[in-house]
Amino acid sequence: MSNKHKLYQAFATGLGIELDSVKDELAYNSIPQWDSTAHMILIAEIENQFDVMLDTDDIIDLSSVQKAQSILGKYDVSFN
Repeated sequence: MSNKHKLYQAFATGLGIELDSVKDELAYNSIPQWDSTAHMILIAEIENQFDVMLDTDDIIDLSSVQKAQSILGKYDVSFN
């Protein structure tokens, strides 16, 4: 499974939405499901999927699928 698919799956599971609803452009508060509570569930999903521990600044900055890819790059996760 590609890292992009794993990330999309983490978003779908964390936010309780359909996998086909996840796009790079999906952003915080752009859908009702992505509120502050779901954000923390999403963070846990991402950390589990990629076996990383995000720091506080990264958790706060994670505002879209595209931004998640950028942040995970700092943890040596590649999306190429």
